[in-house]
Amino acid sequence: MTAAYRYLVSGRVQGVGYRYFAMRAAEALGITGFVRNLADGRVEAVGEGPEEVLAEFESKLRQGPAFAAVESVDRTPIERRGDRGFQVR
Repeated sequence: MTAAYRYLVSGRVQGVGYRYFAMRAAEALGITGFVRNLADGRVEAVGEGPEEVLAEFESKLRQGPAFAAVESVDRTPIERRGDRGFQVR
């Protein structure tokens, strides 16, 4: 079953290669989405793929690269959208 989640990663995660680490982890697992730094110091990752693969991705986000200090990873489900970007209800 395919799912989509938004992950907000808190801690010392900017400037330590975390974003690159997360992008490489997503690519290795075959997840689609994006990773970006937020102005408040957190990192946002959005991923879509099979539930079991997303669970492994979340585990990697919690681990982070060697120089990161991840405090928390908050996961929020993303509602699927229709073909034109409108939410289907």
